[in-house]
Amino acid sequence: MHVVEIKTGRLKLRPWRDSDQVPFAELNGDAEVMKYYPGILSKQESNQLINRFQSLISDRGWGFWAIEHLESLEFLGFVGLHQPDIAYSFNPCVEIGWRLKRDAWGFGFATEGAMASLGFAFKVLDLSEILSFTSVHNKRSEAVMRRIGMVNTGENFAHPNLPLDSHLSEHVLYRISKHSFLEGSCNDRCPSFGKI
Repeated sequence: MHVVEIKTGRLKLRPWRDSDQVPFAELNGDAEVMKYYPGILSKQESNQLINRFQSLISDRGWGFWAIEHLESLEFLGFVGLHQPDIAYSFNPCVEIGWRLKRDAWGFGFATEGAMASLGFAFKVLDLSEILSFTSVHNKRSEAVMRRIGMVNTGENFAHPNLPLDSHLSEHVLYRISKHSFLEGSCNDRCPSFGKI
């Protein structure tokens, strides 16, 4: 499959570049951005994550894309789809996720990029369902899940990679089906799916 690039009204979801390393390291070193993760990442760990994300995109054509603002060309973070290899009880699955730098919060960029990712998942990949999950404390991320039409399953779970006594252990699980998305999606706002 060709590597895919998605454009929305304000954003470009694209493969990763070397120039993303510095702003992504800054994002991953921000304690507020990483509040619901086990900890901040070092520059080396951040670069390893870019390499992993880009490798998966190169292999599949899709994944966790870098987000670029169309007008300013500013790097905002990432959004997209992933097949987790962690021992979740609901695997195999495809999840949707995002992480944006703090000064990009509050403008609807996560919602816009996530909607485009769902459109790609259901209209191009023809997947039947997408999942998303986060710490029960991460209300901001949960709000994005609800805005893009996902539903809380009520099936909270302990993250297998975290200690049971960690305050981050308990996670919520959200789902959306292809049918639900296509019934509720606004076709006049559909993003364009380009191949490169």
